Order: sequence, then structure tokens, then C-alpha cells
Amino acid sequence: MTFERVLVVGAGQMGGGIAQTFAASGRRVLLHDPFPGATDRALATMEKSLARLAEKGVDVDPTSVLARIEPADDLAPADLMVEAVVEDAETKKDIFRRADAALPPEAILASNTSSIPIASLAAATGRPDRVIGMHFFNPVPAMTLVEVVRHPGTSDETAAAVVALAEELGKTPAQANDFPGFVSNRILMPFLNEAVWALHDGVAEPEAIDTIAKLGFNHPMGPLALADLIGLDTCVAILEVLRDGLGDDRYEPCPLLREHVAAGRLGRKSGVGFYTY
Repeated sequence: MTFERVLVVGAGQMGGGIAQTFAASGRRVLLHDPFPGATDRALATMEKSLARLAEKGVDVDPTSVLARIEPADDLAPADLMVEAVVEDAETKKDIFRRADAALPPEAILASNTSSIPIASLAAATGRPDRVIGMHFFNPVPAMTLVEVVRHPGTSDETAAAVVALAEELGKTPAQANDFPGFVSNRILMPFLNEAVWALHDGVAEPEAIDTIAKLGFNHPMGPLALADLIGLDTCVAILEVLRDGLGDDRYEPCPLLREHVAAGRLGRKSGVGFYTY
């Protein structure tokens, strides 16, 4: 199974990175986002990212990579769709429903969701055997992991093709079964949430919490800074999926996390979260 033409839906932080990664592998990429200016902003971000990589000596031709990315006004035929929109189940289901009609029957439909069960997205299509999770990590061009998530109806052929594709992209695929949060966020989100509780309870200031985590656990980034990078609204959405899907209140978002989101303090993307950017 070859993937010469890839449709990426969502031109935000993750979608732009995914589009760049596919284009850097020599593939043609269609990038669709319904919000005005989103694809232009994504291309500008990619241009800066590629320039930094070239300056670091990475073997990449920014002009050629960008030339392989084409903005698309709507969903269009491709060999593979990777959906990377907001972490909202109904929004994603609508995209999968429309993609099922727009893409050829043999195309694979993948989601970059951080937590939403893949089976629920597959149920919106007539090709559940060709639906899979392809969860990249931020920043996509630099992070090597791809969490490949199979729901019970995903075919062996689809899973094998996506694992091989991830390897072709220079990534390391790790397979997980279809549970809320999969492996990565089932482990990560309680850790981030507990760090917010430590701040909420006055145990320490943000810098101290992150320093203790970085030096004590040998993590490259502290949990509060990482939450800001992910997006505090995304953290809340993932925690709610975990809480509801696993029926466990220990995943309830800390009130301070909800307070930040309600006030629009979403982290790096809004310029302020637990830190100011």
C-alpha cells in the first residue's frame, strides 16, 4: 500500500507539523482547514521551522517541501487522510463521515486524536477496517514517536501499512489498543493534572514544580510548561474523555486548570498559561 497523496485536515499546531513531515518525505500533501487564514499561518510556521532545520544542518530543502503542500478548500481525494482538528468527538465524527464520501474506498482514514476512541470515529464511516489512530507528538518534525491505535475492527493490513508508513517518515511506531487516552495520555494527563493540583494547593510555585520534575525525573520539560505547550483546553478535553470513558473521577481536571481555560489562558497558543510567552 502506497501513500503518495495525503490529506491533512486541520492546520493548527499539530496539523501543520504533520503536513510538513509528510511533505518532507517526498509526498504530496493537501492541507485543509475551514477557518480563514489557518493554512496561510500554518505555511508561514512551516517555513520558519524548515529554515531552522536547514540552519542546524538537517538535509532538507525548504522550498521543495513547501512546494509539495497545497491548500485545499474542502476534503479531497487522497490515499490517506490524517485528521488533526480540535479534540471534540462530534467535530471529528463529522469529518470522518464526510471523508468517507470524499476519499476513494481504498483510502485509509486516520485520526491524530489524543484520547477519543477510534471505534467511535470508525462508526461514522462505511469502512471501519480502514480507520486507525495515528497519534503524532508535538513538535511533530522533531518528535519520533507515533502511537498507532487499532480499534477492534481495524484490519491487519491497515495497521501494517500505517506502521510501515510511520517508519518511512523516520518515526518509531508503537501500537496500542483502543481505550480512552490510549497509552500516552492515560499516563501523561494524570501527571500534568497532579502538577496543577500542587500549584492549586500552594505546594510550590510553577518554576519550582517544573524544576523538581525536570531534575528529579530527568524530564526535558516540566509538567506545567508541557501543559502550556499542549494547550490547557486540550488537556481539559483529554482529561474529560478519560474521566467519562474510564468512569474514574481521578481524571477530573483540577479547578485551577478549568479556571485558566475559562479565562482564555490556554498556554503558548494564547500567549499566557502557567507562564507568559
